[in-house]
Amino acid sequence: MVGGGGREHALVWKIAQSPLVTEIFCAPGNAGIAALASCVSLEAHDIEGLVDFAWQNGIDLTVVGPEAPLVAGIVDAFKAKGLRIFGPSKAAAAIEGSKAWAKEIMLKAGIPTARYTVVDNLPAAQKYIKEHGVPVVVKADGLAAGKGVVVAEEETQALAAVEEMLAGRFGEAGYRIVLEDKLEGEEVSVLAFCDGENVVPLLSSQDHKRVFEGDQGPNTGGMGAYAPVPFYDTKLAEEVKETILSPAVRALAEAGHPYVGVLYAGLMITREGPKVLEFNCRFGDPEAQPLLMLLKSDLVEVMLAALEGRLKEIKLEWYPGFAACVVLCAPGYPGEYPKGEVITGLDRVPEGVEVFHAGTARKGEQIVTNGGRVVGVTARGAILEEALSRAYKAAEVIDFPGKHYRRDIGWRAYKLSPRS
Repeated sequence: MVGGGGREHALVWKIAQSPLVTEIFCAPGNAGIAALASCVSLEAHDIEGLVDFAWQNGIDLTVVGPEAPLVAGIVDAFKAKGLRIFGPSKAAAAIEGSKAWAKEIMLKAGIPTARYTVVDNLPAAQKYIKEHGVPVVVKADGLAAGKGVVVAEEETQALAAVEEMLAGRFGEAGYRIVLEDKLEGEEVSVLAFCDGENVVPLLSSQDHKRVFEGDQGPNTGGMGAYAPVPFYDTKLAEEVKETILSPAVRALAEAGHPYVGVLYAGLMITREGPKVLEFNCRFGDPEAQPLLMLLKSDLVEVMLAALEGRLKEIKLEWYPGFAACVVLCAPGYPGEYPKGEVITGLDRVPEGVEVFHAGTARKGEQIVTNGGRVVGVTARGAILEEALSRAYKAAEVIDFPGKHYRRDIGWRAYKLSPRS
């Protein structure tokens, strides 16, 4: 397993349940993953080191969690050495690595998305914003850890965002900018296993990007998620598969970049139907946590089927009910935050609730904070209220100085479907 966050802990937790697996290594891992796998002192971006480790240790399957190594070409490097790895090639991963290129793919494939333009200089950006008005969504073209998107309701905010990005806030990722119309509706995340031709969608989920309750404050990597989304019915799921997921995979294959791995579609369900906000080239974080809690099928079998072009044989099985994840963050996140604070209460978490470590490390006998998002507390329930109640009760017993978390995960589900 490549990575060391909450998504990777959830993936290791699920992979460890497969009878096909005898031993797991994780690079670099974290304090929670260390209970299930041997953590290796290699960073996710050290592609050469990871290839050497897999080669020297006879690793049968590598799974990549984060987007950065995928966009950097880790899959190509492993394949060149004859090593089996789950994830898209560098060329296919550009669907997340370049928002401008993703828009081109959508345009060619007729995939519904927001009207947009791509700019690489301040005068062009200012001209577009003044001519088209606000609201406008300002996006850094490249990877920005989930923080390169500004939904600007005021012209001054939009102009400030483009100026900041083009001035280098996100480095090379912001040297090109996508400006697009703000879509209105409800956001839904839909992930799908892909084998280059076939698409097998997972359950729907809904992330909570903003740091504060009521979707206020700056964007984060994700403050919590739940699955499935009550209003995302079978008819809508079929429409998304036929108008978005399958056309995207076909378009990538036609471009010479067959997509193998997990394709993540961030959608807005508008009055005109579902439209794409963004594509990602991997499992979402924190969406992976509730989705993997609900997945009954052997994840390793599904990944192998994708790698071998056998997804047509796969029918995913799910546990009934809902799952919810509440992310506990360090004070100051998504800005500057302290590290090394002692985490207490992990031994008091009720049975059946999983605490997926994200930014943690071991210091002697203690577990300490080591990131902005510290842990994701995840639970299942027959109804959404039960899953959330169990997750929040467990979140209360875990403590570290300045702990912050949103207390309204799932609020849109209640608004849309009060009975869950």
